[in-house]
Amino acid sequence: MDAFITYVFLGISLSAPIGPINAAQLDKGARFGFTQAWLIGLGAMCADLLYMLLIYFGLAHFLTTPFMKTFLWLFGCFVLIYTGVDTLRNVKVTQEANPRDAQSSGVSSFRSGFIMALTNPLNILFWLGIYGSILAESVQNYGLTQVLWHTSGIFAGILLWDVAMATIASSFHKFGNRTTLQMISVIAGLSLIGFGIYFGYQAYKQLIG
Repeated sequence: MDAFITYVFLGISLSAPIGPINAAQLDKGARFGFTQAWLIGLGAMCADLLYMLLIYFGLAHFLTTPFMKTFLWLFGCFVLIYTGVDTLRNVKVTQEANPRDAQSSGVSSFRSGFIMALTNPLNILFWLGIYGSILAESVQNYGLTQVLWHTSGIFAGILLWDVAMATIASSFHKFGNRTTLQMISVIAGLSLIGFGIYFGYQAYKQLIG
């Protein structure tokens, strides 16, 4: 149990640094409430799960080839800038008009989180370094059962952080005034565009390198 709790804290630590996912969660939660923010985190967690499976089955090496890294930097650049611009364009939108719109927005939130995490080369390299080393140590010293236990701890930590972020973001939705909500959306949108520009610069370096 001590080892599980340790890996829960590792999962929280992996999710806590400010990045595109947290910025998107903050915007969605402030404008639409808890569920939309949590779905972005859930989508990102599914992308993390996919990368973990690729690492576990030894299929992740192709993601670090120059072609794939350049493609992911470029695609990630497009996704983040598009999401950031869309966020700024919808700054004044603070609630869904009807349940059908809410359902559509939920699917969109999940998809956005999944694609942002999936197309982030930093995310890929991060999991290769962190989870790859955990996998090697756990298999060597403990066996497959312990690998699954450690992995479950990491995902429990990620899930806890997603719930915490969604709760914080949705508190602005409940208690913030309209000006505060719009400021949060503007900051989140500009942050996403900034991350997108950074991704584009990294793609440029890959192309000329």
